[in-house]
Amino acid sequence: MVFTKEFLMSRKVIVTCAVTGGGSAVLAKHPSIPKTPSQIAEAALEAAKSGAAVVHIHVRDPETGAASNQFELYEQVVKKLRDAATDVILNLTCGMDGTLTLDSLDPIGIAKATTLKNPTGRCIHAIKLQPELATLDCGTMTFGESLYVARMSDLREMATLMREAGVKPELECFELGHIENAKKLISEGKIDSPPLFQFCLSTGYGAPAVPIVMQAMREILPTGGIWGGFGCSADEMPVVAQLVALGGHVRVGLEDNIYLRRGVLASNAQLVENAVGIIERMGASVATPAEARKILGVVKRG
Repeated sequence: MVFTKEFLMSRKVIVTCAVTGGGSAVLAKHPSIPKTPSQIAEAALEAAKSGAAVVHIHVRDPETGAASNQFELYEQVVKKLRDAATDVILNLTCGMDGTLTLDSLDPIGIAKATTLKNPTGRCIHAIKLQPELATLDCGTMTFGESLYVARMSDLREMATLMREAGVKPELECFELGHIENAKKLISEGKIDSPPLFQFCLSTGYGAPAVPIVMQAMREILPTGGIWGGFGCSADEMPVVAQLVALGGHVRVGLEDNIYLRRGVLASNAQLVENAVGIIERMGASVATPAEARKILGVVKRG
């Protein structure tokens, strides 16, 4: 079901900006991808000024730009944002250091590229820094020749650690089965109400960004679930419109797409401005950080 114009005009849409991600391929394509803690924090502040209520944070090695999960880098970014007295909601990724890569199957050989850590190691920065939100990738999946490992035992432990730290998990779902995994966590009391779901679409490793998929994912959500999503690359802005029409919240940013239009590199602020324009032209309005906290059921931290 697509919601009516009257419904759209009465609702607030939360815009999240994923400011850098951890992918290495974009480094050669976009010279201004945020790499250092200062650049990441500045990009987050610019996105917030453009209308993002939430900023989703990865960190990178400041010298090489390679993906990192180093606590000290998260600590620097969070400190810079909190010192800036911004009202933006912080969302730290906990999707790093979960990758298993095999050199061979007979005998089984674990490759040096493997980053797999235990659940505490994957989310220690969220536990200690206590942002309002942190991501929880809700299922094992294949990324090319590597596996992202998210067993139910891993998910239960990470959800418990986040809950004890007062951090709300954003339940990242790359396909329908991940929603079912998340619902198990909810039924077991590992996730507080209201649960927050994120549909991760057209990543190349899960569900495509097509209307029937978005509708199916929405239809199997638990009652009262809050949800949003994103599309990657050229799907980013079309997905914004489709999600808003279906009643969801949205995410944009350089983690998911580096172009403003064909051949024109974007900034995070420009991508947020585009999303805000789509939302407002559809008759909805953009949630402020204070309004987003009320929708999400979280309080300001730090």
